[in-house]
Amino acid sequence: MRYPQGGGLTPERQAFRERIRLEAAERFAVGACSAEVAKDLRVSVRSVQRWRRAWQDAGTQGLQSAGPVSRPKLSEALFIVLEQELAKGPVAHGWPDQTWTLARIKTLIGRRFHKSMTLSAIAKMLHRHGFSHQVPARRAIERDEEAVAGWVKETWPQVEGPWRRSTPGCASKTKPASR
Repeated sequence: MRYPQGGGLTPERQAFRERIRLEAAERFAVGACSAEVAKDLRVSVRSVQRWRRAWQDAGTQGLQSAGPVSRPKLSEALFIVLEQELAKGPVAHGWPDQTWTLARIKTLIGRRFHKSMTLSAIAKMLHRHGFSHQVPARRAIERDEEAVAGWVKETWPQVEGPWRRSTPGCASKTKPASR
């Protein structure tokens, strides 16, 4: 199962789901039907049917959690060290500007921990720990406000173009002018 945040289940959520499955097993033992169990536990009937098969094959142990699918490449202790290294900034690690990219973080992990991770795995790990790809709140010291204001007033309107047509349009595919 894929999760939108890319982080899988937390240990607490995993334990909660296991309790639901074990409660379903108790109801299987007293002969409750799948639809009734699904309604009471607020899960799908298909999940209950799958749990019932696992319960019939392996008993209650068949419904227990198998634990996380894989161990993270960086333990919590190593991630704390990574956070400290990221807080120092890219310049402290030899890059010319103050922008952290996934490629730079990958290089830092390789140098510091001698581990190799894919860019997507790094992005997911950072997201799980509360990092985002947002632009920083502070503006660059080198920013020229006058140049930005001039660009917005003069150049942007030319690039953007008019909002409306000067004449009414038609979306008809049969009209020759629309082809």
